Amino acid sequence: MRVHHLNCISSCPLGGKLFDGRTASLLRRGELTCHCLLVESEGGLVLIDTGFGLRDVADPSSRLSTFFLAMLKPDFREEMTALRQIERMGFCASDVRHILLSHLDFDHAGGLDDFLNATVHMLQIEREYAARQLTWLDRQRFRPQQWSTRANWQVHAERGGDTWYGFERVLPLAGFSDDIAFIPLRGHTFGHAGVAVRAGKRWLLHATDAYFYHTEMDGVRPHCTAGLAFYQWMMGKDGNARRRNQGRLRALCNDPSARDITVFSGHDPIDFERLARRSPGVPVEALQAGYRL
Repeated sequence: MRVHHLNCISSCPLGGKLFDGRTASLLRRGELTCHCLLVESEGGLVLIDTGFGLRDVADPSSRLSTFFLAMLKPDFREEMTALRQIERMGFCASDVRHILLSHLDFDHAGGLDDFLNATVHMLQIEREYAARQLTWLDRQRFRPQQWSTRANWQVHAERGGDTWYGFERVLPLAGFSDDIAFIPLRGHTFGHAGVAVRAGKRWLLHATDAYFYHTEMDGVRPHCTAGLAFYQWMMGKDGNARRRNQGRLRALCNDPSARDITVFSGHDPIDFERLARRSPGVPVEALQAGYRL
């Protein structure tokens, strides 16, 4: 399978360096990616998370909460949406057959409306909890305005399939054998999941929001920026599970026997640049051939 890295609209939080660790000033807004994967497979295109979508760009105030718009100030550029980048590569919306959604936060699910024919996969507990809208913060982060494709949603039990490097996994896609799998990573939300993709002899594990900053995976002195540490605490639904899963991911990243696995976060621009080999603000090129892992 061929894998492409897409940044589907960066968020630009107040506090700059407190979040991304590299913005020159605390007075400037930082840059956090919405790192999505596009997988070319024999069964069609598979999109892993969607980032923000066209409707979010066109009318953000009707789709997203005032709280998060002010805090994160996304860089709404139509050419950075998943659909427009996929079109630049010569595909169209109907070529996307499946979407694997790590969780239903607004910055991961905003592009669902752009792929009306795709089957959307998520963990069952994620759909059930997000739909309840129990707390004020739930109502800010889980946005039913983005869920016009609910008739196409397919949910999966948290336990299923075999194991993957010690993690329980869910195999949601018929015909993909062991090449794509959900990896339940509860914590950021109750139904949060990573997605593992195999291409050739190597694996990519998109850990999405299980952690936010690359040095959190350091085996000796794990570190997160102050802003992102606060954000993880604020958004976390199960702090103990989140810390436990971060520890498991850290062990995996530092396991010499797992050198064929690349683990990355959904919002770290350094991870994105390392894997995509371009700046987060640059859309995928029309003639980009992708690469085989």
